[in-house]
Amino acid sequence: MILKQAMKTLTAAALGLSVLAGGMITAAQAADITLRATANSNENDEDYDGLVVFKDYVEKASNGTIAVELFIGTQLCSTGAECLQGIADGSIDIYISTSGGASGIFPYVQVLDLPYLLRDDRIAEEVLTEGTFTRALREQMLADSGGMIRLMTVGNTGGWRNFANTQREIRSPADMDGLKIRTIVADLPQELVRSMGASPTPIPWPELFTSFQTGVVEGTQNGITDIMGMKFPDAGLKHLTLDGHSYMGALWFMNNDRFMGLDENLRRVVVDGFAALQQATFASPKRKSIQAYQDFAEIGGQIYVPTMEEKAQFKEAAAPVFEWFKTNVDGGATFYDLLVAEAEKASGVVDSGAMMDLK
Repeated sequence: MILKQAMKTLTAAALGLSVLAGGMITAAQAADITLRATANSNENDEDYDGLVVFKDYVEKASNGTIAVELFIGTQLCSTGAECLQGIADGSIDIYISTSGGASGIFPYVQVLDLPYLLRDDRIAEEVLTEGTFTRALREQMLADSGGMIRLMTVGNTGGWRNFANTQREIRSPADMDGLKIRTIVADLPQELVRSMGASPTPIPWPELFTSFQTGVVEGTQNGITDIMGMKFPDAGLKHLTLDGHSYMGALWFMNNDRFMGLDENLRRVVVDGFAALQQATFASPKRKSIQAYQDFAEIGGQIYVPTMEEKAQFKEAAAPVFEWFKTNVDGGATFYDLLVAEAEKASGVVDSGAMMDLK
């Protein structure tokens, strides 16, 4: 209710906060416009890499007219709902959210969490850069937020989610039977875990290390950089199956009035800046995962890569999740069908290109 009220009217206090932010740093003092960007992460994260690229591009391409001020961590807001409210009321200009962080307001963004719809990085990146899927999300989000929250682009934040656990090697859904798998407090990931025969166990992220140690949970769905960054192998996590069941999409939002208040030339600079940010977030997890996988193996971690046939078994087991999403999530069927269609189109583009390159 608070967010809906905030979406209707930009408060004078929020506008004042945005203006006052220009006095905080020298670059902002020199610029005509200051954009306040926040990411609830740290300087080792892909989100930070993307923001650094965005800041550099926008400040240079605007000839210093725009300054971008970065707030990394929870200085401006600490939860998805709180940060999106900041975007809506104009106290924050730019914010990055996972689908889980935005799903309370825009439930259909959970389509990015549906398993096995995007085959690999090339398909995911083709879908997200081509633009049809992202623009459809943007249009729906603008409508649902009363024209206040604008989706600028979708990048990546951590690679792919894979199943990892403390107990045994997983080669098929049957191997997951009975495992207690950590999930967030959201329906879709819990439905996925159930479809695999495992038991979903919602656990806050900061408590996960101790939960592995005590046996409260035995597995999780994370990318390798998160696994190693949180030192989960020290808590007993030693089996990792690279099933790549969902692409870890990063949704980059901007206050729509702030964006539309720029002249057309500066709006183009910002759009191009987000394109550069997107490419940086595509690349960053690939590089960082190389060392993370090596470190995992060196301390005794076991990595298994499913065959195409085994991966097909996982997708078949997950089929009930697709029906659940289309039936129970407002807008779910529309965005499911769109993502499937765009993934098929991207596969055709990528595969035909690859065939030409083989000759």
